Amino acid sequence: MKKSKGFTLIELLIVMAVIAILIAIAIPSFRGMQNEARKTKAQGDCRVVKIAVESYYKNHGTYPAETAYQTTLLGASPRIMDANLYDPFGATTTTTYVYSLDTGDPTTAKYYMIYSVGPASNGTASVATNGTVSSSNDAIWESNGHI
Repeated sequence: MKKSKGFTLIELLIVMAVIAILIAIAIPSFRGMQNEARKTKAQGDCRVVKIAVESYYKNHGTYPAETAYQTTLLGASPRIMDANLYDPFGATTTTTYVYSLDTGDPTTAKYYMIYSVGPASNGTASVATNGTVSSSNDAIWESNGHI
């Protein structure tokens, strides 16, 4: 009997089935890694904005206003930020920046909060006038307040 040098149909089907099983195992794991990467990016971006806000405060004696804060940080002199940072969990929105006011005057703000909406895309965070931080859902945040 003559020996064949190729693979049989059964051998090819078994190899394809094993590859399909390995792919089925790897895809959910890969999606989890993407989510972790987004969380890490959001944490890093919140830290960058926190450092920018602190730098702005040191140079100007006040925190930037909540509305258009990134524009304020981009246009500050000396230069603090080079580009707007976008929340990885909300492609069209920037990380949210809020501050707590004792009197309603932004120049007297003592505490602020920078947060991302998180993986659930519905997280929120706030800081009270005494510096107490509260957050809901999966918000990722940085603040000069305390828990």
